[in-house]
Amino acid sequence: MNRSRGKPRGTSAHAVAPSKGVRRSVGAAAGCGPDDLRLIVLTHGDVDHAGNCAHLRRTHHAPIAIHRHDAEMVRSGGMTAGRTDKPDRHTLAFRFLTWPSGLLSTITKTGPNFEAFEPDILLEDEQDLSAYGLDGRVVHLPGHSSGSIGLLTGDGDLFCGDLLVNVMRPSLHYYIDDLVQAHESIRKLSGLGVETVYPGHGKPFPSSELPIPGR
Repeated sequence: MNRSRGKPRGTSAHAVAPSKGVRRSVGAAAGCGPDDLRLIVLTHGDVDHAGNCAHLRRTHHAPIAIHRHDAEMVRSGGMTAGRTDKPDRHTLAFRFLTWPSGLLSTITKTGPNFEAFEPDILLEDEQDLSAYGLDGRVVHLPGHSSGSIGLLTGDGDLFCGDLLVNVMRPSLHYYIDDLVQAHESIRKLSGLGVETVYPGHGKPFPSSELPIPGR
């Protein structure tokens, strides 16, 4: 969601990776009405981030932006699109947490409750978002998925999606498709002037706590 520091800047608002279950609260939380939302940015295409986007676009009339490498996920409604058959990192804890939904899908022969859609904007690395009233740019951070991105604001706030989590401590996400790319993405962040990291799951943390490989 919109986490700008201090007072709101103008009347525009920007949703970053809206989660499932926030349909009724997103407008109130961001302090915007149906026509105030300027842009919906997806950090990647997984259902827990993209699941409400089609609804938000209809309600708030805002375009949806995602990196081109993850676009097929939201077009098909399938989280395996563009991913390898066997991820490099898939922890036992994460398998346990996601096991019930996987079992239900197997029994019912249905996928997740995900309304597929065609994205309006295909993002690229370093893309400037000032045209949408946001002092920020896109940072391509592959690893969790090939099209994962971060959103870096002019204040040094980084919304990193699911490259990193901070549940017990800052670490790589429990599901990493390509570990080499994930490590390169973290090293990339160390030179971008990041001040605070806002992961897709868990609490924000200072950039000094980035889990840089080899440090």
